Amino acid sequence: MGHSFELPHDAVVEATPEEVWEAISTGPGIDSWFMGRNDVANGVVRTAFGGGEMPPSAVTAAEPLQRFAHSSDKADDGRFVAYEFLVEGRDRGTTLVRMVTSGFLPGDDWQDEFEAMSLGLEMFFATLAEYLSHFAGRAARPVTAFGPMVHDWPSAWETLYAALGGPPSPGDRVRLGPAEGVVYFRNSQTLGIRAENAVYRFLQGFNGPMIAAHVLFDGEDEGPLWQAWLEDLYAGKGA
Repeated sequence: MGHSFELPHDAVVEATPEEVWEAISTGPGIDSWFMGRNDVANGVVRTAFGGGEMPPSAVTAAEPLQRFAHSSDKADDGRFVAYEFLVEGRDRGTTLVRMVTSGFLPGDDWQDEFEAMSLGLEMFFATLAEYLSHFAGRAARPVTAFGPMVHDWPSAWETLYAALGGPPSPGDRVRLGPAEGVVYFRNSQTLGIRAENAVYRFLQGFNGPMIAAHVLFDGEDEGPLWQAWLEDLYAGKGA
């Protein structure tokens, strides 16, 4: 059966069109808000995440400071994902950025994957807006760490929220392990926290573990630290 989809997101950010263009059309820029390590070269966007690589995405439009688009090839089962970004300068150094994600998910069981994709994209776009308004022009180091496999997601999220002092809301200041920051986004499958020199994000791995998908603007690689933090958090919890 399968499902065709189109998911639009837009925001006015405190950044120039040049800064937005850098964030959406270059590897270091995409690293600073999306997932994993990214590379844009020879008309192709490549993303490596969690030890694997996503299908390459061919650039289909590159109009500097206005429009950037790329799409994966259509697989034999019809699966593909395409991204389009539109950029429009506004007054007082602000810019309207719009992201439209579209594609096709095959099979009769597409609903769970679509929900995970939709909720994840909400968080990633919120991170793009947060990055542009607070860290524009700075390149980040992506950090990805996986916790134990989760079998009870409500319990897993309750455990994480308890570590923060209770269920957080956007605007709350929280401390988690070695970090402290302000919650900028939360939905049922993701959580984003902005710190002084980092963005800390947790997301519900599709049929898998709790994932820490952070971006750091200072310091050393914290991957082993967050791996240990997640393992300690869920030790003996039976999540």
